[in-house]
Formats: sequence, structure tokens, C-alpha cells
Amino acid sequence: MKAEIIAVGTELLLGQIVNTNAQYLSRELAALGIDVYYQTVVGDNLNRLSQAIRTALERADLLILTGGLGPTQDDLTKDAVAAVLGRSLHIDRMAMDHVDRFFEGRGIPMTENNRRQALVVDGGTPLPNETGLAVGNAIAHEGKFYILLPGPPSELKPMFERQAKPWLLQHVLTQEEPLYSKMLKFAGIGESGLETRLMDLVENQTDPTLAPYAKESEVTVRISTKARTESEAMAKLDKLEAEIAARLPDHLYANEDVPIEKTIVDMMTEMGLTVSAAESCTGGLLMQSITSIPGSATVFLGGIVCYSNAMKEKLLNVPHDLLEGENAPGAVSAETAQVLAEQVRMIVDTDFGLSITGVAGPGYSERKPVGLVYIGISRRGGETEVYELNLKGNRETIRLRSAKTVLYHLWKRLKAEQAAK
Repeated sequence: MKAEIIAVGTELLLGQIVNTNAQYLSRELAALGIDVYYQTVVGDNLNRLSQAIRTALERADLLILTGGLGPTQDDLTKDAVAAVLGRSLHIDRMAMDHVDRFFEGRGIPMTENNRRQALVVDGGTPLPNETGLAVGNAIAHEGKFYILLPGPPSELKPMFERQAKPWLLQHVLTQEEPLYSKMLKFAGIGESGLETRLMDLVENQTDPTLAPYAKESEVTVRISTKARTESEAMAKLDKLEAEIAARLPDHLYANEDVPIEKTIVDMMTEMGLTVSAAESCTGGLLMQSITSIPGSATVFLGGIVCYSNAMKEKLLNVPHDLLEGENAPGAVSAETAQVLAEQVRMIVDTDFGLSITGVAGPGYSERKPVGLVYIGISRRGGETEVYELNLKGNRETIRLRSAKTVLYHLWKRLKAEQAAK
């Protein structure tokens, strides 16, 4: 079954709000085995909305419309659907009672336009709104199906889960196999490099399907299959995952949609290890990413943002002649990264100490180019590893990639220690 999501609202076209509903619905529909081939955004205009519906009917079996169910004159979704189907609208008594109780309970006079929120298309199934006022609608017409949902996510999500999804399962999806997916997460490799390693799998895919995609400093591969049961699906997905893992053992860090810092916190918690950090050019970004993970307090004990040379000397005991002088390596150097990692580990008394020092831009520092970054990883009772990075991009990109690269190398170190036990 093919679906199209039509988001209604001029505010979406103007960029005043972000269409998070489409992301949620696409994910939920995929889990039901429904393929979303198109997403459309249309403003609050009856003619354009009606045309968008007619266009969608030419290429989809199921139309999910979001927004435009409210009380004002520019809330036109029900009007447009009724016009396209050649049906009328009527007030649903239960929905109207719900609206009346809302205003009576607050002692507020109800304006007449609020009656619009109780309108439904003739012959459709009303979808009660448990968290708002505008009733939804589910309609079957000449082999096509329509779901009308409110725009606010706090109303849309519970209505879809409790009202629309059961209607779809009962009336639409009686013969459909659900879609099962795994999200494989990779670090330390770019999208093009990963795709090259998996090119034959991508080009020859049938079932399961494989789709790589990327965002800043993160690459994901989604593998998916339709099956009658979860166990049948997992047997197919596990086989493909094993083949991918064998090709990229140094990069595949998770088979669920989690950031690498979550994997690291889980690993260190299980291993009983702790970590601290000293950051210069990233200004605490590395520490923020770790501490954003619930449960990180048992793993991350503390850190220092040492942006200036004075702070590197005063708080982390970096020798002055290492930082400044005619022949000094400087703050942006492998030597400084090593000292920072070792000193923060000893000062905070952790198993690992991490460091970042570099030039994030926009201009040169110490006559060194933008994107030159050094990272360090110090291990209690072990050697300190230092890596030179030559990164491209703007200031924020360089800072983010620096932090993610430290996490990648820490993950590799933890993985090696696990394997050695």
C-alpha cells in the first residue's frame, strides 16, 4: 500500500514551524508496512488544497492529512476533502459535546466558530481528540482511504496511535505484512566511504532492502524487510547485519538508532570505567555530548574547559615553554594534547582522560590553519594516544567533528579492551 502525507498550513510554507508530524507519521506508517512515497505541504487555500488531494489520489492509496481542522476560516481540510469526494459535512454530536464541556468547564463563552471543530465528512468515522478539541476523521471512498488529523503534535500523535492506527488495521491493512527495520550506526567513516564498502549490497538488494544516509558526523544504514512475524523478519535482518558487520568491524558501533556517546556510556558502565575531559577549541561540546546521556554520571566524573593558555597552565599544569616561545610546539600541537589528556585524567582521577585542542576558525591561530586539531586519549596504566585531524567546514562543523572523532577513538579503545578479556 502506498501513502501520501499532506501537511496543511501556510505557517509550514513560511518556515515558521517545522513539520515534525511528517517524520513521525512516516516512521509509524513504515512500521505498519505502508510505503510513503510522497510528502506534500500546502497552504491554507481551498483550491490549492483540493488540487493537492486530487494529485495525491493519482499516486497513493492512503492520504494522511494533518492540520487545518481548527475553528477559524482558514482551517479548510475537511471542506477540501468533502468537496473532492462530493460529500457534505455535519456536526458530530459526541465531538460537539466534547467542545461544549471544554468551555463550560472553564467558564468561558464559546464562540460560534468553535462548532467547526466538531465537523466530520458524511460517511466517515469520527476520531475522538483526547488532548484537544478538533475531531479527526477516517474515510473509505471508492478504494481510497483518508485520515484527517489535527496539526499540533500533542494532539496528532495520541489520535494516530489510539484512533487512526486501529482503524487502519481493521479496515485497510487486513492483508498487509508489517515492515521491520534495524538501524545500523557507524562512526569514523563517511557516507561515500561506507557506500563504497557496501556497493554490491546496495546495487543488488532485493529483500531485505538497504538504505545508507548521513547527517553531520554520523552515518546510518537502515535495513528493512516485510514479514508475517517478527522472528521471521529478524532472521533475515540478522543475516544481513552480520555480513555488513564483517566488512566494517571498526566502524559499526550499534544496531539501533543511538549516538555513539550512548554506546560509550553503556560500555563504560558495564566495564566499570570512568572518563574525564579537557577541551580547548570545542569549549565543552565533548563533555556536553557525554552528559546528555542518562546514566552518564557514573561514567563521566568531570572536566575542564581550558580555552586560554593561562588556563591550560594554571588548571592543567601544561608547561609554559610548551605553549609559548620561539620554538614552542604551541597550544595546537600533539604535545599539548598529550599533556592535557594525561593531566585531566590524573587531576579528576579517572580511567580515561580525553583532550581536544585546535583551530576551529574562522581565522588562523599560532599561524596554524583552520581545521588543524589534535585529540588525545590517556589510559590509566596505559599509553596515551594522540591523533592529528585536518578537518574541513565551518567553525561549528569542525567543533562537532572533533568531539565525535574523540568519541570514535575512545569507542575503539573500549572495544579492544573488551575483546582482550
